[in-house]
Amino acid sequence: MGKPTGFKEFARENLSYAPVADRLTHYKEFYKLPEDMATQGARCMDCGIPFCHNGCPINNIIPEWNDAVYRGNWREALDILHSTNNFPEFTGRICPAPCEEACTVNLIGDAVSIKNIELSIVEKGWQNEWITPQIAEIKTGKRVAIVGSGPAGMSAAQQLARAGHDVVVFEKNNRIGGLMRYGIPNFKFDKSVIDRRMAQMRAEGVEFRVNSHIGGNISAKELLNNFDAVVLSGGSEKPRDLQVPGRELNGIHFAMEFLTKNTQRVLGDDIPDEEFISAAGKHVVVIGGGDTGSDCIGTANRHGAESVTQLEILPKPEAEPNKLITWPNWPMKLRTSTSQEEGCDRDWEVSTKRFIGDDDGNVQAIECVRVEWKQENGQWKLNEVEGSEFTLPAQLVTLAMGFVHPVHEGMLEELGVEKDARGNVAADDQNYTTSIDKVFTAGDMRRGQSLVVWAIREGRQCARSVDEYLMGTTTLPR
Repeated sequence: MGKPTGFKEFARENLSYAPVADRLTHYKEFYKLPEDMATQGARCMDCGIPFCHNGCPINNIIPEWNDAVYRGNWREALDILHSTNNFPEFTGRICPAPCEEACTVNLIGDAVSIKNIELSIVEKGWQNEWITPQIAEIKTGKRVAIVGSGPAGMSAAQQLARAGHDVVVFEKNNRIGGLMRYGIPNFKFDKSVIDRRMAQMRAEGVEFRVNSHIGGNISAKELLNNFDAVVLSGGSEKPRDLQVPGRELNGIHFAMEFLTKNTQRVLGDDIPDEEFISAAGKHVVVIGGGDTGSDCIGTANRHGAESVTQLEILPKPEAEPNKLITWPNWPMKLRTSTSQEEGCDRDWEVSTKRFIGDDDGNVQAIECVRVEWKQENGQWKLNEVEGSEFTLPAQLVTLAMGFVHPVHEGMLEELGVEKDARGNVAADDQNYTTSIDKVFTAGDMRRGQSLVVWAIREGRQCARSVDEYLMGTTTLPR
């Protein structure tokens, strides 16, 4: 695929970014794709066994689209890309690209820039108006309710609408998109990307209903009465808390509170100053070293924070892991995001002991201790390092330690749906059926906190199961 010797002849070219001083002044995307994507497609070697297929959760047919780009057949590349992925413009922006870690070229050098090629293909598709509604020729008369409008819900909705069903997507917030809309900052993921795909889906027959909280202002049982099938794709939204002394102080927020308020204001919502969480002029501490923590860093720097410190309880990973041990799996290695490059102090193997406040109940500092990880009886155990306590100034703390399971109160309690040992809605990844007849589940609500690419995969596969349940047979792909 591509040019057989391309990986020897051409170097990988990554995204280029606007200078930090410029991009900190706005919330717009600031990347630039390489100009010669044909050369990047040429780097895809004829490896025989494309491990990138298994590295990608939706099994994108990567070598074929790389070859098409190399040969200048962009429309063909778009068709190949869309055959497995409803929203490559989403994954091309925010997927961490496990496919690239599994790339065979990655064993001996720099992986093929799969993610950038993917984004280039779909953006060229939009520019040339190749992406148009695919309207079902025959309507089935069956009605399907989708609860949650994140990538799992959107992909399930689009697939089911194209199968001829009447699909209604219910979203509790005032805009469609779920975590993609409010949890990911605009500078990382511009929301017009969601809006243009929504326009296509509306033309295909999908109905979107916002401010519709199932288990809140709309009864869950109402869906069971009015629809032939229901898909629960509401995500994993129960955040992991940090119960240490001082947790009740003002200025300590879950990351999603901080990010959501900011994005709402960026999108034009009227967020009063007393409700807005500002990092301006403050010492900010972000607890959690993942992507959400990184989003907090970028947002805090755009507010004009005095300082930003990110704390991680795990050890600092190696910058270059041994690929002969890790490949083709996702390796634990040191990664630095664009937000971290914009300015922050990062510290590893740190645990929070308590928050310290002033007389008015506002957080002012955080007391920490260094920890070390040791194996005992085959298990890793965390131990505090004696005498290693230290204090950081903090007028704003964001807790970005992930999510434990979907919210149980409301819809799930009303339905009485069975849950697994981790508190997720119980269902397998073959049929996606819950313990309740005609109720299905997909995405983070079923599998737990995960990636956008897994959500799209599960939404597509769940749609196939729903279509088969309704019609007795299906032509939708898995």
